[in-house]
Amino acid sequence: MKRDSPPSRTGYPPTDAEAFERRRSGRGRRYLAAALVAVVLLAGGAWLAWTYIDPFGTRNVDRSPPVLLQSIQDMSRFQAASGNFQVIVDLEKDAPFLPDALKGSRTLFIGVGSVDAYVDFAGLKEDALTVSPDRTEVTVRLPRAQLERPNLDNEKSHVYAHERGLFDRFQDMLSNSPQDQQELYVLATKKIAEAAQQSDLRQRADQNTKLMLEGMLKSLGFTKVTVKFADEP
Repeated sequence: MKRDSPPSRTGYPPTDAEAFERRRSGRGRRYLAAALVAVVLLAGGAWLAWTYIDPFGTRNVDRSPPVLLQSIQDMSRFQAASGNFQVIVDLEKDAPFLPDALKGSRTLFIGVGSVDAYVDFAGLKEDALTVSPDRTEVTVRLPRAQLERPNLDNEKSHVYAHERGLFDRFQDMLSNSPQDQQELYVLATKKIAEAAQQSDLRQRADQNTKLMLEGMLKSLGFTKVTVKFADEP
């Protein structure tokens, strides 16, 4: 039978039994607090480990084979200028006999890309380089600069806004590829190519190539360097 602790005498120093009971009660509270702290730390550590491991999450595993080098080509062209372009493609598809709320779509696509202008030295003719007998003067005839195909930046190009009718939304839900952006990329590439043709990119490339050759040939000892293009007299 458990014996109750003797009551403390008010106003008098505690007896040995009272002091023992108080010490035992204090140790019990400290043990309980330490146990609670340990439980909290263990629970927190388990939660962090679970979050880090994430056994039910998904992960990306790249199983692609090594890149295969198919061919190497020697370049004989001088990249003389490069232009950066941005285009907004506003593509709208309507149904003739249905309102836009039911059938139709409109997409705003921002395309960002670059176009390089180059001069192809591989097309130089035998008489493209004329040197004077005393080797102080040289005349060079070059073809005009050409434009590469636009190089669209996939990271910066994106769909800005996309509106669809009710039927189109339902169709996208049933489709494996709800939004095919290939048409948008093709249109953006075409518009950038047209803008590059209308710009002064080729003229800038011609001028840069001319300055480059003049500086290089003068460094070789020629005092007079004349650079002309094939369509110049």
